[in-house]
Amino acid sequence: MGPTTFNGLPIHPLLVHFVAVLVPISALLLLLSVCWPAARRRIGVFSPVVSLITLVLVPLTTHAGEWLEHRTAPDPLVRIHAELGDQLIYWSAGVFLVALGWWAIHHPRFHAWRAARGGSTSRTTSRVVATGLSVVAVVLAVGSTVQVYRIGESGAAAVWSDTTAADSPAAQ
Repeated sequence: MGPTTFNGLPIHPLLVHFVAVLVPISALLLLLSVCWPAARRRIGVFSPVVSLITLVLVPLTTHAGEWLEHRTAPDPLVRIHAELGDQLIYWSAGVFLVALGWWAIHHPRFHAWRAARGGSTSRTTSRVVATGLSVVAVVLAVGSTVQVYRIGESGAAAVWSDTTAADSPAAQ
């Protein structure tokens, strides 16, 4: 699906850092767009674009991680990390779709397009849609950030569990 090594080294650790940074940035941009109209105007299409880049990087990262997982000894901590990582695609897709939808419904061309088609939704309907999207945006932003933390925590436990146990004073 994508690259698995770079200069002979696994690329998963490199990609992980991009995802670990971009997921919270995508979440923050979405929250700012939803909660702060002045920020929405300044952020513009940047929020869905960053969310799309994140959405593309997530499966590349999980693919590289699965490749690495198959080349290491079986470990239940690695399996937990991989399972949590596989769930991030859903959170990232949700953040992207809501960011795109929020940007689209607030873009001037959307209003012009709706008016040209004779569409006149009531102010109440527009408010209900915006409120619903806002609630979904907050849930997705918080959920995706928490999921990245959980994935990182489980990955760190998988990588450092043997080293930490061997180096602890109790093991000596």
